[in-house]
Amino acid sequence: MYLIGFPLLVIPFAIYNMIAFLMPTFSWTDHVATIRLVSGRDWTVTPADILLAFSILLLSIEIMKSTRMSVRAIIDHVLSMLVFIVMLVEFLLVPQAGTSTFFLLMVIALVDVLVGFIVTARTAQRDLQIERVEPTV
Repeated sequence: MYLIGFPLLVIPFAIYNMIAFLMPTFSWTDHVATIRLVSGRDWTVTPADILLAFSILLLSIEIMKSTRMSVRAIIDHVLSMLVFIVMLVEFLLVPQAGTSTFFLLMVIALVDVLVGFIVTARTAQRDLQIERVEPTV
């Protein structure tokens, strides 16, 4: 799969930055659509909701990618860590990134990093246990 080695969460990060810097009057809380639920309640969808839902879908793909053991998977984990670090620095230093939407994107990136390393470590531990040979007496 050619997506291994490329952190997919760069996509919503880039979308956020393009919108935030190229369209300074854009509001993440504007209403995109209103959907009437069966309960009778109206659900209003915002651009922030759409971007965060898209990011969570990409996170699920990232988690599936983290189950593979290879050099490219390790590179993918390192790149995911770099994406999180860049997002953290941008959140702390850039005024346009100081929003709840960007903060939640950053948390999703953190979950990607943590899950990637945990799944890799657990998979490696399981591989070591399977290959361990008991000493003969």
